[in-house]
Amino acid sequence: MRWFVRIVVILLLLAGIVAGAIYGTARLSLPDYNGNVKVASPLVGPVEILRDRHAVAHIRAATRSDAAFGLGYAHAQDRLWQMEFQRRVAAGRLAEVFGSQALNTDTFIRTLGIRRKAVAAFAALQPETQNYLQAYANGVNAFLQNRSGPLPPEFLVFDITPEPWTPADTLGWLKMMSWDLGGNWGNELARLGLAQRLSKQQIEEFFPPYPGDAPVALADMTDLYCDVATGIDVEGLLRLLPPPRADGIGSNNWVVNGKRTVTGQPLLANDPHLGLTTPAIWYFAHMASPAGAVIGATLPGVPGVILGHNGRISWGFTNTGPDTQDLYIERLDPADPTRYLTPDGSAPFTLRQETIAVRGSDPVTITVRETRHGPVISDVHEASRRLVGTGYVLAFSWTALRDDDTTADALANLDTISDWTGFLNNFRRYVSPQQNVVYADREGNIGFLAPGLVPIRKPENDLKGLAPAPGWDARYDWAGFIPFDQLPRSYNPPGGMLVTANHKIVPDSYPHFITSEWAEPYRARRIEQLLRERPIHSVESFKQIQGDTVSLMAAEILPLMLGAQLKTSPRNAELAAAHAMLMGWDGAMAASRAEPLIFQAWYRELTRLVLADELGEAFGQLWRHRPLLMKNILSNADGQSRWCDNIATGTRTSCATLIAEALDMALDDLKNRYGSDLARWRWGDAHFSHAPHRPFSNNRYLRQLFEIRVPTPGDTFTVNVGQNSLADEREPFSNRHAASLRAIYDLADLNRSQFMHSTGQSGHVLSPNYADFAAPWAAVQYIPMSMRPGDIEAGARGRLVLRNE
Repeated sequence: MRWFVRIVVILLLLAGIVAGAIYGTARLSLPDYNGNVKVASPLVGPVEILRDRHAVAHIRAATRSDAAFGLGYAHAQDRLWQMEFQRRVAAGRLAEVFGSQALNTDTFIRTLGIRRKAVAAFAALQPETQNYLQAYANGVNAFLQNRSGPLPPEFLVFDITPEPWTPADTLGWLKMMSWDLGGNWGNELARLGLAQRLSKQQIEEFFPPYPGDAPVALADMTDLYCDVATGIDVEGLLRLLPPPRADGIGSNNWVVNGKRTVTGQPLLANDPHLGLTTPAIWYFAHMASPAGAVIGATLPGVPGVILGHNGRISWGFTNTGPDTQDLYIERLDPADPTRYLTPDGSAPFTLRQETIAVRGSDPVTITVRETRHGPVISDVHEASRRLVGTGYVLAFSWTALRDDDTTADALANLDTISDWTGFLNNFRRYVSPQQNVVYADREGNIGFLAPGLVPIRKPENDLKGLAPAPGWDARYDWAGFIPFDQLPRSYNPPGGMLVTANHKIVPDSYPHFITSEWAEPYRARRIEQLLRERPIHSVESFKQIQGDTVSLMAAEILPLMLGAQLKTSPRNAELAAAHAMLMGWDGAMAASRAEPLIFQAWYRELTRLVLADELGEAFGQLWRHRPLLMKNILSNADGQSRWCDNIATGTRTSCATLIAEALDMALDDLKNRYGSDLARWRWGDAHFSHAPHRPFSNNRYLRQLFEIRVPTPGDTFTVNVGQNSLADEREPFSNRHAASLRAIYDLADLNRSQFMHSTGQSGHVLSPNYADFAAPWAAVQYIPMSMRPGDIEAGARGRLVLRNE
């Protein structure tokens, strides 16, 4: 026994020594924020990187390009693994590090040709932008060349060394951002699949029109496709292809003029809603040179401030959500299956080969086919080829795959704009993704523009991008793009305010089709309501709006649910207690309350009971909140309560019966998850921020160390948004998409502007700035970010100076 104890003690000591060595090595990989560093790249003058008390990087340089060099260096110091992972995603090179489990993702990205298109886009950029991107890459590479300690822990775990950074790495990530903000192709596939299961009327009901709009007239796909529709296994394709965009991915921005503020100058607010990650997608920085200055949110891997102000103007983005992606069913030439049919006859595929390195396995070579519309995505897997059926392929058209994508020109020059005219001229070169950009300047002007390439659909196109189109029919080809001067815009509107929240931004009289799939207008209505409640606004009132958690969706749907008679059950007291709690609830999705959790669980079970039988195997992929559909069903609009009937048994079932049953099921589920005491349930405990670290969140032990989680309020439809996935059986209430950034700009003194993002400035798990923003972000608190030297240097964390060798 004594020997056993000694062995255990020795093993524990050895484990402690190993753990200490790992910790010590990891500590050595933390960047040094102080000192003088000589770099090989030619700088016009010294570049100073000063980290303020919040670790925000303030960069002073002799030229704009030198400032971009400094930002590249700072990004590499603080977010190197994030940048490495992102560029591997865009290049389709994840399998080199993670093995065969990443091969499907790489194959899809290689099929799209993201990296190839990034290289092509660089050639289309203005020389000044090319130099700017190269200067940034030089800054990243200077850090790689000059680092004295080990790389961050993720590099050590996977035993990889980063290659030199290139401008194509930057442009590739911009295209992946555009991908994240697109995704209407998923609904196209879904409609095609539903055509095999539901009637045309049911499909139109399942995808209801935007409130106030006429129902979307959908072409009869059974007649249109004939044998094609029945040969495509849509559910199988949706399982194989990357998931489409989820609910809640959008943003809020609004601006009011000086007549509505305490200072007499405009106020502008912005909170882009993106998938939460650890570290955050954003990095705060200030770049200054004799050519000008800019401060705000940057994207690691990309030079320049994407969202912020330059001392003269401020701006904020939300996603327009245009239909810039189309799927085409291409028919193979029966006489020669190496060709496909076009309106002008048979044409050859464009072919290219891609070789994907796979860790632990032999390289995999794929052949990518492209049609005149774009890459054939049904070739991504052997299984997907079979799912499309014999004699056809599925091609993908997307504005971001153009060789002349000059979006980077517009983003790189935001610091140079001084007025509305310059703002408009700058965004003429913006391609994708289309954004609603609100604007304010120091002269008191406010405005809005929605730049980006949006395809023009022909009048005879009866699909309007809502379902895959026959590629051999010229009716469905794009007829150019909406001219820039005809894109939505507004300047100094009479009402003195502008709001965009992914809702419909054009009047019915607008001559062009942008999309019929605008986001539900709950957030926009709530923002407008709160703006009108006060005649005069301040930074503080804007903070309150950004933190608002009243769900107009819950306020609209809950009364329709509460009207149903409770189910007779041995647990009548429990059901009655839950019902009574919701009867007195004001719809605020507060983290400290039980009512939001009960409502969400009840609504979740109700959507399952109402929709699962009609959708069958497609239900899992299409399980969303869909409040417009549920409102129509529960209020029996045009007889839509028939969705409550039991399709499996062929019996009529009232919606009231399903509502009562859903509450019973919801309470069972919540008790299993959170215990039997309703009074102790808290929305925040279930609705924590789900911000995965890539890839360590896939390991249950490493997840505890690297992933940042905090309780959060809100829901998919509140201004303070927090989107949860009903289809996630393990964590159906966790907050996956939220305000990745909050910013408020005070045009009376832009140095009083306020910012916050969701984690911290550092991507290094041992840094004190890895998670220091998380709790303040969840509480809707802010940090000031100023360009004034005195504000910057008070409590500064470090000063690093880069000089030529």
